[in-house]
Amino acid sequence: MATSPELPENLHEFDYAASGRRVFDIEAKALTAVATRLDGEFSAACRLMLAAQGRVVCTGMGKSGHVARKIAATLASTGTPAFYVHPGEAGHGDLGMITDADVVLALSYSGESDEVAMLLPGLKRQGNKLISMTGRAGSTLARAADVHLDVSVPTEACPLHLAPTSSTTASLAMGDALAVALLEARGFTADDFARSHPAGALGRRLLLHIADIMHVGADVPRVGAQASVSEALVEMTHKRLGMTAIVDLADDRLLGLYTDGDLRRSLDDDEVDLRTTRIDEVMTRNPRTIDQGALAVEAAQLMETHKISGLLVVDADGRLVGALNIHDLLRARVV
Repeated sequence: MATSPELPENLHEFDYAASGRRVFDIEAKALTAVATRLDGEFSAACRLMLAAQGRVVCTGMGKSGHVARKIAATLASTGTPAFYVHPGEAGHGDLGMITDADVVLALSYSGESDEVAMLLPGLKRQGNKLISMTGRAGSTLARAADVHLDVSVPTEACPLHLAPTSSTTASLAMGDALAVALLEARGFTADDFARSHPAGALGRRLLLHIADIMHVGADVPRVGAQASVSEALVEMTHKRLGMTAIVDLADDRLLGLYTDGDLRRSLDDDEVDLRTTRIDEVMTRNPRTIDQGALAVEAAQLMETHKISGLLVVDADGRLVGALNIHDLLRARVV
């Protein structure tokens, strides 16, 4: 059974922060060195990926495999169809996942990974365009590629010069550079990003519309203009939105709004009798409304700006079609 090495007695005196700062310094210099080498090969790689009729298939073994998986995820979420294939599994059947329309992005810092090299003859026979990302321009993988991206670094941050540190950071950054360059070339927008992130905060902000969360039909509180304040109060209590619309019952055209806040003011007014005062005498005329085609985040902004907790939804002709309050936005995680 493996045993843990004994820790030095002066371990409590070790300067952890200095060690961490050294890593940041080394890796920052490595990124600067790689950035100076972005040239025609980088542009060629972008053009190959942009012109692909299929997808970008990322592959790599070990730490390079982890980086390749992340690059595939970043590409896919920014408008470039991509996925990761494990080179070992590809050699046992998963190579069938790669079509002749796909571009392959293969990562190996040494450029000599056996698992990746094993795939090269099959990819060449199928006619796939190959982009390599290595630290050795003369390696097997680099020489076999149509385009080679040089991610060589002056030194690893690991003091033993063994653990991939600066080199994996450089590869990650190169992957980000490819994704962003392609994103900009495609004219990829925030709306496009939201469509591939429907469960995320941005997706909810850019995709969720009022019509998706508003109350409709019998769930919308409404009374006619002739109703008493007490009748309006009963409607508000049943529908539990903290408000009721006042409408022309003939065509549902919105006339006004009565809220919990209005009720408190009515109770403080000696001239208001809850049973005999008509609701159109105390309602708010021309209340804030919103269109059902608007984004839910617009409702949140409107509520925040005007310090209100609910909104009525109307169509282009001013007819009541729905209602929502701050709790609906909270349930939808818009706010």
